[in-house]
Amino acid sequence: MKSILLLLLTAITMWANAHIFVYHRFGDSRYPTTNTTVEELRNNFEYFKNNGYEVIPLEKLINALKDKKDIPDNWVVLTIDDSYKSFYTNGLDVFKEYKYPFSLFIPVEAIEKKYPDYTSWEELKEISKYGTLEFHSYGHKHMTYISDEEIKEDFEKGLKLFEKNLNIKPKVFSYPYGEYSPRVEKIAKSYGFDAIINQNMGAVSSFSNVYNLDRTALVGKSNLKLYLRYKALNAKWIEPTKFPQDSLLQSVHVKTDEKAKNGGIYVSGHGWLQTKLKDGDFNIKLNKKLTNKRSRVIISVGNKIASKLLIKDKYGTK
Repeated sequence: MKSILLLLLTAITMWANAHIFVYHRFGDSRYPTTNTTVEELRNNFEYFKNNGYEVIPLEKLINALKDKKDIPDNWVVLTIDDSYKSFYTNGLDVFKEYKYPFSLFIPVEAIEKKYPDYTSWEELKEISKYGTLEFHSYGHKHMTYISDEEIKEDFEKGLKLFEKNLNIKPKVFSYPYGEYSPRVEKIAKSYGFDAIINQNMGAVSSFSNVYNLDRTALVGKSNLKLYLRYKALNAKWIEPTKFPQDSLLQSVHVKTDEKAKNGGIYVSGHGWLQTKLKDGDFNIKLNKKLTNKRSRVIISVGNKIASKLLIKDKYGTK
C-alpha cells in the first residue's frame, strides 16, 4: 500500500504545474484592452485565497526550475508589465492587503523621461518594498522590427539607467508586447538574466525552459478558472520554429511524450482543428496563410497545451 501511495504522489508532483499571470493597468477604464478593474483584481485574489493557491515570488519558481525541484500545482506567480501609474495608485494597495508578492517589469525610457501615465523613479523605490522590479527594455520597441545593434543599444542603455536609478540589477526580462523571435531571444539571453518570460498562454512545469516561460494575461473579466486548469504539454517543436517567410504555415510538426491518439491545433485567424496523433506526435499539413505579423500556434492534448508565438522578423534570417 505504501509503495502504491508513493507512486501516486510521485506521479502527481512529476506533472505538477505552476501558473504565471501578467497584469498591465488597474482601474483605468480608458484602456479596456489592458485594464483590470480593482473589483476584478480582488475577485482573482479571493479565488487564489479560497481555493488553496499559494502566490509565490517569481524568483522562487525560477530557483525551483533551475534546481530541478518539484513544481506544486497550487503555485501562482503574479507579474505586472509596463509600470503604469495606475498600478501605484489603484493596484498596489490590493497586493499589500493580501500580502501577495509580485514582479513589476519596467520600461525605462517612460520612467526616465517622466511620461505622465507612468510611475516615477521615487515611486518605484516605494513599490520595491513590496515586490521585485525587473527589466522590460529601454524603449519598449517591437524588437523583431529593429536590428541586432539597435536591440543591444536598447538593452545596454536601459540596464545602465535601471541600475543607476534603483541600485538594483534586474534578474528577469520580459519582452515588450510579448514579441520575440529566435534572433531576439538569442540576444536577450546574452545579457545574463536568470530567466526570460513571454506572454504565451500556458503553464510552467519541471520541463519548462527558464528562458522562455509561459504566462497568461489577465485583462478585463478573465476566465481565471479555465486558465488554471491548463497544464503544460511537454513538446519539442520541429516545425514551425519561426514566422514563415512567405507567411504560409505549411505544416505543424511537434513531438510530445503523450500516448494520446487525438489532439487539437489552433492557428490565429483560423481557429481550432481536431487532428489524429501518431504516437502522441503532431504531424499535419495545414497550408494556412498567416494574415497577421503576430500569430500564435497552440497544440493541445486534453487540458495540456503548448504554444508557439510566430512574429514576423524584419532581420530574421539568423
